[in-house]
Parts: sequence; C-alpha cells; structure tokens
Amino acid sequence: MVASSAGEPSRRLGLGGARWPAVGEDPPLVLVPIGSVEQHGPHLPLATDSMLACAATREVAIRLDAAGVRVPVAPALAYGASGEHEDFPGTVSIGHEALWLLLVELGRSACRWAQGLVFVNGHGGNVPTVVSAVTTLRDEGRPVAWTGFGVLGGDAHAGRTETSLLRHLAPWTVRMDLAEPGATEPIDELMPRLRSVGVRTVSPNGILGDPAGSSAEEGRRLFEVLVNRLHLELTDLDVGSDGRLKRPERSGVGS
Repeated sequence: MVASSAGEPSRRLGLGGARWPAVGEDPPLVLVPIGSVEQHGPHLPLATDSMLACAATREVAIRLDAAGVRVPVAPALAYGASGEHEDFPGTVSIGHEALWLLLVELGRSACRWAQGLVFVNGHGGNVPTVVSAVTTLRDEGRPVAWTGFGVLGGDAHAGRTETSLLRHLAPWTVRMDLAEPGATEPIDELMPRLRSVGVRTVSPNGILGDPAGSSAEEGRRLFEVLVNRLHLELTDLDVGSDGRLKRPERSGVGS
C-alpha cells in the first residue's frame, strides 16, 4: 500500500468498499486507475505504475471530497500492455487487444449508472490503447475521458523521477543499494529501438534514466504538482479531441 494523507475519506471514497444503495442515490463521476506489472529496474517494484496511479487518484479524490465533490475511486486495473518489458522476469502483460476490450466493456457497464468515467493511466505503454478505447466509448455517446501523468523534464522509466516519487510515497519498496544508471539518451532517440527490439536490448538493467539524485523530498514536490494538475483537470472536465482531459497550462506538468 502507498502512503498518503488518506484515512477515513480514502476508505469512504473507494468504490470497491461501497454498497449499492449509497452509490445509486447520487450516481457519481468515477475514477479508474490503470497501471501495469512490469520491471522497473533492480531497485523499484513491478507494480510501480499501478502504485503511482492509485496514489494520485486517491489523493485527488480526497481533495475533491473536501470541496464537497464526491468522486469514488474504482479498484485499479493493475495489468496493462507491457510487451516491451517481457524479456524481464516478473513482467505480466495482457497486450493491447485484451486491454482495449477490458476498458471498453468496463466503460459500457459503468456508464449505465455513473455520471461519467475517467481513466487515470500510469503506464505510458497503455496510452494508444486507452485513447482508442475512450474514442470508441465516446463515439457511442458515453461520458468517458482519460488522463495520465508525467513530469516535464523527467526521465522515462525507473530513473530519478519514479524513484523520487516512490521514495516519498512508499520508501520501504525502494532498494537504493541496487540502483544504477540505465540508458540515459533522450527518450525520443531511444523510442524507435525500444519499439523494434524491446527495453532489455536498449538497457540491460531495464532503467531508462538514472536514479542518482533522487530523494523523498523531490518526490514530495513532484507528487504535489501531479495531484494539483489532476485536480485542475477534474475540476474543469474539458475534454480534448483524443478524449483526454485538457492539461491546464498553469499546472506545470507534462503528459
């Protein structure tokens, strides 16, 4: 479990712990975290993406609740499309086709009673499938959108950015004694090779970036910016052409 300011509000806002009469009295907007089970270098846990998506989603739901807006958080979709990481033991990918079907059917079902649904994606490899699924649902007239999070200037995978976030949120899961640099070229330069040969050929330890310089304090600052941006997006609920909640320029956070 990831640490946060959550207490009783977090338990109350979890859709999985709710009872149907309470849900049915005021059909809410529902948030669904999406993650992955994939290698994150020798020092971070396989569930890193899911842990971060859940932590940010839960925290923003608590803030909205404090402002009088109840937005339940559904149980996370912990598996994603992570085929590029399958050369590493521990990675479990369900692939794009299965993920697409899961998202579409989930959206169709939830929108029978919910005011709307927002997928909060924590794994970059899921993005094309999330966009496709949300586009299908919106074409069917269903109130569905998606968002994700990334830090401007952050490294791509298991580097300083994710390591700092987990050192803040779940320090007991981080093994800094095992941390080491990975492939440090810009992600735009690495992407063609990643797609053609997978992560392990590009980075034998699975890291795209360098965990050096990470800290819990940096993670705290990054997490605050991420949650603030997500809070603004869910307050505005302005949806772009790709079904994504539009990024408020004042938030200072990337994709």
